[in-house]
Amino acid sequence: MTLKPIDTSRPHPARMYDYYLGGKDSYPVDEEAAERVISFLPAIRVAARTNRGFMNRAARLLADRGVHQFLDIGTGIPTEPNLHQVVQAVNPQSRVVYVDNDPVVLRHAEALLRSTPEGATKYIEADVREPGKIIEGAQEILDFEEPVALSLVALLHFVSDEYGPYDLVNELLAPLPSGSFLMLSHVTGDFDPAGWDKAVEIYRKSGIPAQVRSRDEFARFFTGLDLIDPGVQVVTNWHPEPDQEFADEQVPLYVGVAQKP
Repeated sequence: MTLKPIDTSRPHPARMYDYYLGGKDSYPVDEEAAERVISFLPAIRVAARTNRGFMNRAARLLADRGVHQFLDIGTGIPTEPNLHQVVQAVNPQSRVVYVDNDPVVLRHAEALLRSTPEGATKYIEADVREPGKIIEGAQEILDFEEPVALSLVALLHFVSDEYGPYDLVNELLAPLPSGSFLMLSHVTGDFDPAGWDKAVEIYRKSGIPAQVRSRDEFARFFTGLDLIDPGVQVVTNWHPEPDQEFADEQVPLYVGVAQKP
């Protein structure tokens, strides 16, 4: 893989997210922006951690249902357990394609490509706004004659309306066969509109096209799909772990998983 230079002149959402999680793969510019967001929204750190938990639970649930192909867009900096580790623990033959456009993630791609001998992993450097490139690359590993789980976890709040996020999701789903799944999580301003207005402003001033969405706006991404129980929920209410640490129902994150009929 060709390593592009890392732009440390402005924040990047993947590195800010890593900072929220307590990781070390961020730069001063990311940490400064992240701390400004935290000053308005202390719950952002909880949202980041609960989002990782959702990804793990949703991926494991689908793997338990027999899904063995996953297309994960907006992968972010690797944080164990990564998606392939979760699903290959259920089915070692699982195949996973990761997609991200951050050179820092590319530098960590080796960790994402440590597949079981029976399975496979692949990394594609692309933006979610390049669905054709993503699908073409994914087809080198995934069989589009069999169900695929499309994961867009904590990504679409970085695709503002001018980029047509609903159309992008539909373009990514279109070539996937019946029985495929869509996994989504998305931050919301429903519980703290003023705080999120300030946070979005910080992201946008950094060149990141952020946009929070309401519950109804989030649910619209599942139009035409069959939501699995318990439907669209605040993350803490979606198949919570028995020892779940966070019980606050107002963690500002909606989640859902749905199947393509």
